[in-house]
Amino acid sequence: MAKKSESADIQHNKKIEVEENLKQDQVPGASEEEETVEETAEEEQEEEIKEPTTEEKLAELQDRYLRLSAEFDNFRKRTLKEKIDLQKSANESLLGALLPVADDFDRAMQSVEEAKDIEAVKEGMRLISGKFQGFLNQQGVKEIEAVNKAFDTDLHEAITKVPVPSKKLKGKVVDVVQKGYYLNEKVLRFSKVVIGE
Repeated sequence: MAKKSESADIQHNKKIEVEENLKQDQVPGASEEEETVEETAEEEQEEEIKEPTTEEKLAELQDRYLRLSAEFDNFRKRTLKEKIDLQKSANESLLGALLPVADDFDRAMQSVEEAKDIEAVKEGMRLISGKFQGFLNQQGVKEIEAVNKAFDTDLHEAITKVPVPSKKLKGKVVDVVQKGYYLNEKVLRFSKVVIGE
């Protein structure tokens, strides 16, 4: 039994030696193979890291430019369409608010043809005029005061000059040919006036 155990130990020791020899033989070869694999992987990474060529950069910039140009063109078209739609809807509400005044004028014209009392016709016209002035005021339209005011080129447009009896009226507006209007403190239409000289 002791012989069996010794022979088993010897075989076991030989087996370990053979395995160690094999390992030593494989390690140098394996390390060379691993080095080759690592070098190949590093070369591939270096190729991936390389900067793009000038042509590639130019192509990328041209692509960006084309996309940006197309986006801007779409934006411009969209805002233009929105602006047109906004103007249409703004005019719609304004004209809708004018319709009651137009109705009053229609009724007044019908009654003028049948009217025998001129005072009633005058009163009806005054009411319509007042209603229309009220509408203009609601929209921010206000008349430019001109008569007996100093001539101002920012508000008035001179049509002609006429001689005046007093020196106080020289350089002042003596008559208004066409009324001027503000729209929210901005001149909507200049007053056409006659100036004293």
